[in-house]
Amino acid sequence: MAFATVNPYTNELVKSFPSATDAEIKAAVDRSDKAFQSWKNLSIAERVGYLKNASALLREKSDEYAALLTLEMGKIFGESKAEVELSAQILDYYVKHAEGLLAPRKLPVMDPAEGEAELVNDPMGVLLAIEPWNFPFYQVARILAPQLSAGNTLILKHASNVPQSALAFEQLMKDAGLPEGVFINLFAEHDKVEMILADPRVCGVALTGSEFAGSAVAQVAGKHLKKSIMELGGADAFVVLDDADMDKTVAWGVFGRHWNAGQVCVSSKRMIIDAKVYDEYLEKYTAGVAALKAGDPMDPATQLAPLSSQRAKDGLLKQIEEAVKHGATAIEVGEKVPAQGCFVQPTILTNVTPDNPAYYQEFFGPVSMIIKAEDEADAIRIANDSPFGLGGSVFTSDNARGRRVAGQISTGMIFINHPTMVKADLPFGGVRRSGFGRELIDLGLKEFVNQKLIDVVDIDAPF
Repeated sequence: MAFATVNPYTNELVKSFPSATDAEIKAAVDRSDKAFQSWKNLSIAERVGYLKNASALLREKSDEYAALLTLEMGKIFGESKAEVELSAQILDYYVKHAEGLLAPRKLPVMDPAEGEAELVNDPMGVLLAIEPWNFPFYQVARILAPQLSAGNTLILKHASNVPQSALAFEQLMKDAGLPEGVFINLFAEHDKVEMILADPRVCGVALTGSEFAGSAVAQVAGKHLKKSIMELGGADAFVVLDDADMDKTVAWGVFGRHWNAGQVCVSSKRMIIDAKVYDEYLEKYTAGVAALKAGDPMDPATQLAPLSSQRAKDGLLKQIEEAVKHGATAIEVGEKVPAQGCFVQPTILTNVTPDNPAYYQEFFGPVSMIIKAEDEADAIRIANDSPFGLGGSVFTSDNARGRRVAGQISTGMIFINHPTMVKADLPFGGVRRSGFGRELIDLGLKEFVNQKLIDVVDIDAPF
């Protein structure tokens, strides 16, 4: 069966679930559309009341939910706890701000004859959310909170290796009192996405995932004239200028590359180091990575978790092998990771040149690509020489310099003296092959609303 929990720490099959049939998919759309007809008429205050209930439940059962995230995708338990809290904070954000952000906006008109014009934000209908495995709760909260606040209903097609997390979030919303059909988990396989999007009652799709998945789903959405937003891969630049505080920068580099076992679209994947400090950074960074302790993700002492699946492990090892074949140097560092499960030895890649396919790839795991830049201008050039443009960071002791350099790097998000950050009150999204559209804050809230003009005109007809 496509939907199954396999513990990445042991490779043990824990539980599997049958895929949704065509009849079940149609019934889910029926239920979601029926729910929309009443959900859209509730006040915003009523809608976000359910989010408030869910937020409280997330915190109340935090350990239980976190253990499930660790079981299904292997992340360190402490990181799972942080993800549950972040999910609660996202719900809290819309509880507090949705009503104000969705309020009608009066338009300044140039001619009084145009009347009193305003924009209102009407919900659109049933949405499909296709979400990945690396943050099983956060990714759902990120789309659910704004879209339910706006008055839309949501069908979730979650990743096949986190089915219990998907069911748990669905149950969470039921326990929060959410009316039937407003949020539905559906174990739909990839080849059923077109069936869902072809239904005229489904008005759009949000996908977070790979370039391949995004391209395929965007084509289907375009074919059926459905709005889509795509949050895809990233190869974030981690730019270290020659005046950076080296010890702090190295510590953030080790963290930024290895949290969630390096399986983060906005982790620090391309470390671009000014030649003046390259040797110092490489030496200290290598020591920092080597000190990471791999082990049981439920053990508080563990700092490096396994990858999410055997497939992910095999794919990453193949990427490293291909990078070396094309001239890169790969150095494994640290104590040997456990032989069981889906661990990958932390690896540092150097001598990766633009003629090596790896130079333009995303490595989803504990693999660090370290590139030497001649100077500041060269670092900016290298940072922009990427098909991706999701997040990034610049490290320097001069914040004004950091802002200037950050302003020249083409990406959706960039931070000074910190790896790309994920927060409830900051927008998320990228450019180029990292996708299009934004999630969170007011930007995500209005991705799937009809910004409708209402104009009251009180003048005599011309004839």
